[in-house]
Amino acid sequence: MNIGSTVQRTRLASQRGSNYPCTPVAPQTTRSHASLVVGPARIRAVWCKSAAASGTATSSLITKRIFDQLDALEADAQAQGAGGRTTYAAFQAAEEQWARLRGEPPTGPAPQFVRESTQPLQAVPDYDVVVCGGTLGIFVAASLARRGLRVVVLERGPLRGRAQEWNISRKELLELEHVGVATREELEACVAIEFNPVRVGFAWKPENENGGGGGGGGSTKLTEVWTRDVLNLGVRPNALVGLMRQKLEDLGGVVLERSALKSIEVHSNGCSLVVQPDGNETATAPTTQLTTRLVVDCMGHFSPIVRQVRWATKPDGVCLVVGTLGSGFTNNSTADVILTNTPLQPNDANFNLAQYFWEAFPAASGPTDRTTYMFTYLTADSYRPPLAAMLEDYWRLMPHYQGVELEDITFKRVLFGFFPTFKDTPLRPTFDRVIQVGDASGLQSPLSFGGFGALTRHLARLTTALAEAVEANALDRESLALVHAYNPGLSSSWMMQKAMSVRKGEQPPPDLINRMLAGNFKAMERLGDPVMKPFLQDVIKFGPMMQTMTAQMLTDPVSIPGLISHVGPMPLLEWLVHMTNLAAYTALNGAATAVGLRTKVASAIFLTPKERFALNRLLDAWEYGSGQDYKL
Repeated sequence: MNIGSTVQRTRLASQRGSNYPCTPVAPQTTRSHASLVVGPARIRAVWCKSAAASGTATSSLITKRIFDQLDALEADAQAQGAGGRTTYAAFQAAEEQWARLRGEPPTGPAPQFVRESTQPLQAVPDYDVVVCGGTLGIFVAASLARRGLRVVVLERGPLRGRAQEWNISRKELLELEHVGVATREELEACVAIEFNPVRVGFAWKPENENGGGGGGGGSTKLTEVWTRDVLNLGVRPNALVGLMRQKLEDLGGVVLERSALKSIEVHSNGCSLVVQPDGNETATAPTTQLTTRLVVDCMGHFSPIVRQVRWATKPDGVCLVVGTLGSGFTNNSTADVILTNTPLQPNDANFNLAQYFWEAFPAASGPTDRTTYMFTYLTADSYRPPLAAMLEDYWRLMPHYQGVELEDITFKRVLFGFFPTFKDTPLRPTFDRVIQVGDASGLQSPLSFGGFGALTRHLARLTTALAEAVEANALDRESLALVHAYNPGLSSSWMMQKAMSVRKGEQPPPDLINRMLAGNFKAMERLGDPVMKPFLQDVIKFGPMMQTMTAQMLTDPVSIPGLISHVGPMPLLEWLVHMTNLAAYTALNGAATAVGLRTKVASAIFLTPKERFALNRLLDAWEYGSGQDYKL
């Protein structure tokens, strides 16, 4: 569950504080004051005993002073895309977005960022494909250019990756070799750090394993599962984005930086895009017009096109994330992919109705540097607290999780983000000649929240599908919808998201989520890598899922009624429908593979290009929808 490639950095000052004890948190130091020690290139936060007694003021003080200094140090290191912006203004904008998202939906008509025209373009389009959003779009653009298409990338700011690594598995990174846009040697040169093993852990153990305490008493015990080669690479985004840009330009592609997309008009024979220089977006500022056969929207969760399409629609789920990059972690050779060390936050907590999860990776910036994330799954309801409240919990809970004192850590960045997800994903095209890719499409699992890794898994499929769509002129919305067909594996993962979140009025046992996940992963550990590794990389397969659930029901049958009650009958029924479809897709893909149907489609001379395109997308849907594209 890779959150690391999709979070943003921020600063904030908050007046909310914690007024409840959290049992696992280690005692604070005995100093009598709180302060910040600022060096020429570091910021050290000192949280002392008095901080525990007056958490509200001191926590806000620590947050504010850390970010005041980090803003100054990071001012020239800003990048576009998820995780690239680090300023206080960026945090304030995100906090305001989160407030709007959990408030009342907007009223009135949707903004008309995309319009449809009855008039054709007067000339042949300038490009085959315009990719909007360059940080992840550059990977799509380079892949399409390699297929011989005329491609241009629009990027609002400078096209560069963020300074901090993206965490990914080598298998996902080498998808770029598979699509032919880079050699293995070039990709390995972008790897900044590698580490093994990685841990999964949950704060629950059965009574017969922890020597007493039963279900609820296991909250201070940890069920651990160790594996290897999952999210165990840190790659340099700057190097990787730069490599893809070079490949694109070598293939004749174009990158337009500092170019803000203002509007799109869809015609019967192409699209016209209005572009303004970034930073000069007044009504009288000069504009440029580009024309293209296809627009690929890689502008992320908050794309203006997606905003228009999903206008006044609340997401079905949200993941909130806070974290830091800091030095001073002496135990820094392994990573945590997902871990809990506390039960569900109580009703009177600063940030209640939430189960906190942790993720942590060694960083390449120094031998004791470590990136740590704390995240939770929520609904976008008005009673949910702000990001600031969650960050204050982070200052209290992170030292115990990492086994450090806060005063011993030198912070280099503070991270934040929130990622909305929808059940009706992947997002089907609303307009002819416009399609979403990456986070904008919602193609990621609701448990992973997208980013680089989620894109690379589908890069070969998307590249082939979009190139065939352009070649066959299958660019109407119905044809493009075949690229984003129903995916039962993706849809079935929504029950897990529901099980890992808590809503107002619900009162599940504090250890319910930890107990469920501990049982799941111990079962997967016994079943081996073919079961565990696809799940850790957000691939749902029918056989492994059934094996895991059967094993858990046999080993911990007492937990099942409470879990079913927590999930509710309708989500359970929806899940059963998706699992039935997952079984059907698995069987259909197996049959199609056995008879070599893909080869037969490719060689069938009686098919028109548009018919061949449609049949290939059906085969893609069966293969990717069943998770059979995943190979160990």
